[in-house]
Amino acid sequence: MATDGASKLIFAPAGKNSTQQADQYTKASLERHQLDPNPFTQFHNWFKHAQQSSAVHQPETVCFSTADLPSGAVSSRFVYLKELDDRGFVIYSNWETSRKAADLRSNPQASLAFWWAALERQVRVEGRVERLSAAESQTYYNIRARGSRVGAWASEQSRVLDEGEGGREVLERRVQEVEKRFEGMEEIPVPEFWGGLRVLPAVVEFWQGRDSRLHDRFRYTKVEGEDEGWKIERLSP
Repeated sequence: MATDGASKLIFAPAGKNSTQQADQYTKASLERHQLDPNPFTQFHNWFKHAQQSSAVHQPETVCFSTADLPSGAVSSRFVYLKELDDRGFVIYSNWETSRKAADLRSNPQASLAFWWAALERQVRVEGRVERLSAAESQTYYNIRARGSRVGAWASEQSRVLDEGEGGREVLERRVQEVEKRFEGMEEIPVPEFWGGLRVLPAVVEFWQGRDSRLHDRFRYTKVEGEDEGWKIERLSP
């Protein structure tokens, strides 16, 4: 079996570097005294920094991962963070036909991973999930573009669009049917199968890139009990 790099489709990609060595992270460091005792406040601080940086495009983009039980098969996709409150991180999607919906029915746990390359920072979140109420979901749904609201009704997310039956044309016909159904209506009701999902964190990790892959990592772990709070620990890179 060949073992040299030439036999591989990708081997040690180095971006714009002329060598095969990975880029070094040198922009910042992270120390314990810089952290807020509350991970929600700490995340908000970092998120505002990302929002204010012209080099960070759509800082609300996040990788949302779920796992099916009993198979243990994991799936991931990129979505948008739409809300942060004192309970958790909120995203919106289809919770009936999507792969993530099927995963969460068997295993109501999920993780989020934010990556802000320009700041050399990432944040990981792990915890159980809960659906938002229809009223809460309607509040966000109302501010979406009309086409996106119609699309939520029309798309059976993740189900196959058979090319033999028309492929994308099937979807577009559904869109037309939904448009006709809600013609003249300014406020479209949020579908029962669509809405907000809140990740209730048990663990939140803040990661700051450092030189030589010796990154700064701090993990917040929720402490259950009468004096609920967060334990903060530095992790090895």
